[in-house]
Amino acid sequence: MKNTPFTEKHIALGAKMAEFAGYNMPISYSGINDEHAAVRNNAGVFDVSHMGEFILKGEQALDLIQRVTTNDASKLTNGKAQYSALTNNEGGIVDDLIVYCIEENKVYMLVVNASNIEKDWNWINSQNTNNAEMHNISDKTCLLAIQGPNACKILQPLTDLDIMNLKYYTFVKGTFAGVENVLISATGYTGSGGVEIYFEDKDDCAEKIWNTIFEVGAASNIKPIGLAARDTLRLEMGYCLYGNDIDDTTSPLEAGLGWITKLNKTTNFIAKEILEKQKVEGIRRKLVGFEMIDRGIPRHHYQIVDKDNNVIGYVTSGTQAPSLGKAIGLGYVTVEHAALDSEIFISIRNNAVRAKVVKVPFA
Repeated sequence: MKNTPFTEKHIALGAKMAEFAGYNMPISYSGINDEHAAVRNNAGVFDVSHMGEFILKGEQALDLIQRVTTNDASKLTNGKAQYSALTNNEGGIVDDLIVYCIEENKVYMLVVNASNIEKDWNWINSQNTNNAEMHNISDKTCLLAIQGPNACKILQPLTDLDIMNLKYYTFVKGTFAGVENVLISATGYTGSGGVEIYFEDKDDCAEKIWNTIFEVGAASNIKPIGLAARDTLRLEMGYCLYGNDIDDTTSPLEAGLGWITKLNKTTNFIAKEILEKQKVEGIRRKLVGFEMIDRGIPRHHYQIVDKDNNVIGYVTSGTQAPSLGKAIGLGYVTVEHAALDSEIFISIRNNAVRAKVVKVPFA
């Protein structure tokens, strides 16, 4: 397994460690519910240095991004970021990602999922017919997500940059905790506010930034957070997890990602025609949020059935939501069963357990 620059910190703090996407990652420290509540109510620090980062540069960089992603990156200006997706030739999702505009029309950073770094790099490179300059900086880039309603207030003394008023999906670059060239973005995967900070792994920068964050945050009881709470936090918001809720066989329209699928942008992106056809003809299945009516926890790949026990779909993610006190999940169902308040049943140990389709974010 690979380590991040913070692995020894996690072990020293007593984190429960496990393999994730080839990395030795912290799953939990003080417990999922405690860590989940810390982020919802205060602030927590996630080590997400396992994520992948690509730099695309030059006159052809934007054209390449436009051809491989579904969103319209031409709308990006310096200091803005955008959620998007890579599509394959069949209209499935190669990955979901964030595109950062470092220098308009010249320099961009793509942040991809840890499990897909090699796949995404090879896919984008295979489409790079006009020789845009590409650099995979994943192995030398650290990424910490400091999330929660008090995160920016805790971090503001560590930088002259105004992060208290940083708008959603924008970013700034400068000095943070005495380290230069740090990118601070108002992004994250929890729905509780906060920032993500990117910096190069050199000259003990990782050690310095980690220690400084926890020193300045000690009075506010900032906590380290593991991947288990990251999953419950994102699921309460209805955010997709690649490999569970979206993959190479699911289209953005089926996954409810039509809002990042710009069929009217001037550049043709991969499988645009397939998605246009889906939009006109309609999709046959849809990713929905649901909550359990009867007692039971939905789990990945459990079947979803109708009242007559006919299979109508499957669960992609599920948990007992710590903030909500009830069991929730995401899953694909046939469009006939996707309307809000539709009664569906989750097959749990051969029992059809009642649930209903609800809006996301969950409430």
